[in-house]
Amino acid sequence: MLRIYCPYCEELREEPEFTYSGEAHIIRPLDPDALSDDEWGRYLFHRKNIKGSHREMWQHTAGCRKYFNMQRNTVTYDIDAVYKIGEKPPSDDNETNTTNGEARA
Repeated sequence: MLRIYCPYCEELREEPEFTYSGEAHIIRPLDPDALSDDEWGRYLFHRKNIKGSHREMWQHTAGCRKYFNMQRNTVTYDIDAVYKIGEKPPSDDNETNTTNGEARA
């Protein structure tokens, strides 16, 4: 089980308190009506599904109910970083901000 640090509550909590909400940093098209069916389908359904370090959006559903982003390794389940929505994501060079798989702010 993951122990996830909520950047809003500033607490390390158990995974069942959180809900995975998909890939992070997906930008909604500015004019959805102008998209073709193929372009709209790519926006809705096509995701990276990376094996390794991946940025995800989570919600602290049993706590503050706020959304935040997490960079997590999908192979090892190590949490590299947790950051608030709107904050700059960590660099891609896998600088970790964790101890024993537990995310720290």
